[in-house]
Amino acid sequence: MKKLKQISVSIENSPGRLYEVTQALGEAGINLRALNLVDTGLFGQLRLLVSDVAGARRIMMEKQMPARVDDVIAVEIEDKPGCLAKVLKPLTDAKVNVLYSYAFVGFSGGNAVMIFRFSDNDKAVEILQNSGISILDAKAFGILENGS
Repeated sequence: MKKLKQISVSIENSPGRLYEVTQALGEAGINLRALNLVDTGLFGQLRLLVSDVAGARRIMMEKQMPARVDDVIAVEIEDKPGCLAKVLKPLTDAKVNVLYSYAFVGFSGGNAVMIFRFSDNDKAVEILQNSGISILDAKAFGILENGS
């Protein structure tokens, strides 16, 4: 499967809330694969790729932190100037919108990895594959998605 399951949690923008989430996941043996936190005022939007999606969601719900599961796509990109634009060009031509993205470097052979949520993830996967862009699956991240 070319789409990944991402946990999205709204957390109070106050000291200790991110710690509380990461501590609970760590105690449950759930490994963080990627993390993005965006300030939206009183709350932050926390997006996580984790080793156990269903377990992480259950823990968040038990802590009364509503968590939803969204499909995202992980794309491997050369860590060189202009490479992201090359990935986005065929998507732009097909009028597929990037709803959000975040990135990290060093995960996959020194290349950058971008996590995307698109207006049409299925169409985006098709376009990216047809363009020869490397899409990483859950196995590449060590993510267990069963039961999510």
